[in-house]
Amino acid sequence: MNMTSTPPLPAWGAGGPGSEPLLAVEDLHVEFATRQGTVKAVNGVSYSLYPGETLAVLGESGSGKSVTAQAIMGILDMPPARISRGRIRFRGTDLLGLSEDARSQVRGRRIAMIFQDALSALNPVFTVGSQIGEMFRVHQGMSRRDAERRAVELMDRVRIPGARQRLHDYPHQFSGGMRQRIMIAMAIALDPEVLIADEPTTALDVTVQAQIMELLAELKRESDMGMILITHDLGVVADVADKIAVMYGGRIVENAPVHDLYRAPAHPYTKGLLESIPRVDRKGRELYAIAGMPPDLLDMPPGCAFAPRCPYRQDNCVTEAPPLYRIGPTRGGACHYWREVLDGSHG
Repeated sequence: MNMTSTPPLPAWGAGGPGSEPLLAVEDLHVEFATRQGTVKAVNGVSYSLYPGETLAVLGESGSGKSVTAQAIMGILDMPPARISRGRIRFRGTDLLGLSEDARSQVRGRRIAMIFQDALSALNPVFTVGSQIGEMFRVHQGMSRRDAERRAVELMDRVRIPGARQRLHDYPHQFSGGMRQRIMIAMAIALDPEVLIADEPTTALDVTVQAQIMELLAELKRESDMGMILITHDLGVVADVADKIAVMYGGRIVENAPVHDLYRAPAHPYTKGLLESIPRVDRKGRELYAIAGMPPDLLDMPPGCAFAPRCPYRQDNCVTEAPPLYRIGPTRGGACHYWREVLDGSHG
């Protein structure tokens, strides 16, 4: 195995060797100016997405996964946010080089996003039918009657019972799971090529989580769109993702095809996340927890950001930030001792 640094995802994906990605994030850096100093929220993130592919982006709160998504969508508040470096290429065009008018033609129409808090994202004073229909009135110039007809079709498509009767209901009249389905309906209204789902199952019970994930997987199959699924829960993505990028401290610390990552994680943080998932075969055992706290993005350590919490830590981990080593043709890991992590030893 060649221990050289590599872009965080291989040069090919679901499209096959040599194919061009639908979306490519390249060396993205995002920082925020605050009174306390500069928060380096995203530090050199790169990943790619191909048509019909699902990329799961995992990490705890503050890891930079949602900020990266907001940069892709072009919805960061700038200032205080600033994209200091990098490119975001969609179909070969760098979105960061577009004017706001040109960017707005991509946002919602070709790249859409499902936000994690449906109740906050939906306007409480407008009916769900009018909010879904607005997508067609604004972007396609439809009449109100035609927009309502399309809204009913979409509500049926995301399996909201009695869609026509509920067209004129308000968001608060729906359950959490049904509100999330309305958000999904709005996101897919214009048949986007890329769908970003930011924590789409937050605050939903386990049964509803499974239903929402099944719905997203079905919609992706129907349209062959690419999907980025942002979550902190490895248990949510096992059956829907093709590949996973694990983020920590604003960086991607591991990427791999989903089955490879679950079978043999190559970064101590990923290993800790997997070991902390409740399992039937470990009934009665104490649930594993990763020790320590996430890094302070105002004062990042000079070495590996995970070093203070890492059971594999050695002296050079504190002083030398590891590159993303190539572990195989389709995966990488940002750990000096990824071989020891893979075989379970502690150096």
